[in-house]
This record gives sequence, C-alpha cells and structure tokens, in this order.
Amino acid sequence: MTAPATVASAHRDPNVLRWLGAYTTSVTGDVLYMTALTWAVVDTAGPAQAGLVLAAGAVPRAVLMLGGGVLADRFGPRRVLIGSDLVRCLTVLAVAAALSAGGAHLAVLCALAVCFGVADALFLPAVGALPPRLTAPDQLTRVQGMRSLAVRFANTAGPFAAGAALTGAGPAGAFTAVGALFAVSLVLLARLRVPGEPAPATASAWDQLRDGLRYLAGRRSLVRLVAVIGLGEMCFSGPVGAALVLLTDERGWSPGTLSLLLGAFSVAGAAAGVALTLVRRVPAPRTLLAASLSATGVLVAALGLARPGPGAAVVLCALLGAASGVPMVLGHALLQQRTAPGYTGRVTSVTSLCTLGLSPLLLPLAGLVAAARGAGVFLAGCGAVCLLAAALALSLPAGPRG
Repeated sequence: MTAPATVASAHRDPNVLRWLGAYTTSVTGDVLYMTALTWAVVDTAGPAQAGLVLAAGAVPRAVLMLGGGVLADRFGPRRVLIGSDLVRCLTVLAVAAALSAGGAHLAVLCALAVCFGVADALFLPAVGALPPRLTAPDQLTRVQGMRSLAVRFANTAGPFAAGAALTGAGPAGAFTAVGALFAVSLVLLARLRVPGEPAPATASAWDQLRDGLRYLAGRRSLVRLVAVIGLGEMCFSGPVGAALVLLTDERGWSPGTLSLLLGAFSVAGAAAGVALTLVRRVPAPRTLLAASLSATGVLVAALGLARPGPGAAVVLCALLGAASGVPMVLGHALLQQRTAPGYTGRVTSVTSLCTLGLSPLLLPLAGLVAAARGAGVFLAGCGAVCLLAAALALSLPAGPRG
C-alpha cells in the first residue's frame, strides 16, 4: 500500500513517468472529446441541443464521483483507471464507427456523454490516489508539478488537435483520435507497477463510503485543506475562462486578444508547474500556499476591476496563470502527504467533487452576473473566493499530518 522507502527522484522514475504519460494522454483525450462531441451534436441536432448533451455527461460525473473514490480504495486506483480508459476508448470508437457508417442519432451521442461522465467519475479520484503509491512523500510536490504541467499541456494542445482532426476527417476522425489517445493511456497503465495491493474488502461499498466520510470529518485539518483546494480551484475549472470570453466581448477586444489572454494564462501556469518539479523541497508550504492564493485573488480581481488595456490584461493573465498554478500543485501534494494511504481515493473524490464536479454550476452564474453587473464583477467575486481560501490555508497546521 505504501511507496518504497528508497525511490528515484520523481522526474527520473520510469514508473512515475508512465503514470504521467498515461495521465497526459487521457486528459488530452478528454479535451479533444469535449470539442468533438459538441461539434457532432451541433452538426446532428443544432446548437440548442449541445448544452443538454453536455449536461447529460456532467450530471453522472458529479453524482457518482464519491463512489469512484470508494472503488479506487477498494480495488486499487490502477485497476479503476484501466477500467475507465477502456470504457472511454471502446465507447468513442463505437461512435466513430457509427458516424463513419452514416451518422449517429442524438440519442447515441447522449448515451456517449453519459458513459463518458460515469467513466470520468471513476477516473478523477483514482488518478489522484495513485501518486502516493508510486513515490515517496517528499516527491509528491514534484509529481503534482508534473500533473499541473500535463493539465496545461492538454488544455493548450487539445483544442488544436481537435480542430485539425475535425477539419481533416470530421467528427468520426476526431473520435477515432480520442480513442487512440485512450489506447495509449491503457498501454502505459498496463506497464505500471504499483507496490502492494489493497487488502480484500470485508465491508460493503456503502460502508466504505461512510467510513471514508467519517475519516475525513474526524480530521479538521484535512477538511480545511479540502476546502482550501475546492475554493482555490473551483473558479479556475472553467468559470474564469468563460468570464474572460465575456470580458473580451464587453471591452470590444478582438478574438486574437482573447487567444493571447488564454495562452498567457496557460503558458505561465505550465511554467509554474515546471519550476515546482525542479525544487527539491518547498520551504514552509502552508505559507507559500496562502501567499499564492492571496496573489491569485488580487490578480483576478484586478483583471476584472482595474480596466486594463489589452496589453496590460495579457500581462495580468500571465501573472495570474503563474500564481494560480502554485496552489494547484501544493494543495494536492499536502493532501496526499496528510491522508492515510487506504483513504486517498475517497478523500480525493471529495476534493474532485468540490472542484471539477461543482464548478460547472458557476458557469450560468458567470453569465447572469456579467449580464447584470459586468464580467469584471464576476472576476472580482472569484478573487474574493481565492482570498477566503488563503485565509483558510493560514489556519492549517504546519506538521506533516496535522
């Protein structure tokens, strides 16, 4: 269940690099899939149906995510990841074949979205529970830095790959490319070697879920850390990007400026992830976590309220990307260091629910606030949320387990 006492540095460990490769290809497949699915729905049934189909995938992902954490702890995260990637690979290839044969009805695309949402509910807790089983606790910050870099890469490369696939081969070709990415992830996961296996479970899955929630509720420092991660990342799992689109429209900036804003954010965030993979030890991680969250809050509020010109806004987005990249790494590293190995999947599922599961609920709010008061006010609200997360981070205990 635990990592060996002596391990290679994370960025040279072949086992960690296999996990990173599997994670990168899988997340890139996710991004490409979302673009291809939206395009296919619009092409089949029109834009009015796109939101309904995307919601059909988002609902099971949120509802079943805690169950995904139970399965990760019950059967081991590697097995759950292989099952999730296998389901997604076969499902998208089946839809690609249907499209090539003459088209897929809206019901088929909706079923694809539901299957993908269920598989995502299994994938997210399992992928977060795996690193502590692969490497030592003092390497987890580096591993989370690699994870952050993978996410930024996927968010940058995925849309370009989707555009090329849709242009060259249409939705069928794009879904085939998605299936190929998940197939690569499967091969890498099959070669992964995870020390130890979970003990055979004697309790039911429901009892394990309740046990995991009791474990978390009984450790106030972990609850605060989950709240810090949830508040710090919730706005950056989609709502801030949507607000930047609305802000660009409000201020009459060009689509090229929007590309620069989003690109500066992603590139600077990736640079922060790279920097943290090279640091041997992060001094005072709790203080650095609070400071980076404070900087994130101030920068996102300034972007919304200070009314910068396009050039200054690009600079602010770069600084925002770098600042927000630090807590994304440190928060998850601290969570994995302070969680008992047998509960990592369930605790990670709660964190994933707070960030990726609930953040879509903020997307309608971004539109409503922008329509009533302007996108800058919504960004200022996101800044206030980050400052609240920073205040909570300062209340965390300094010890390794808290």
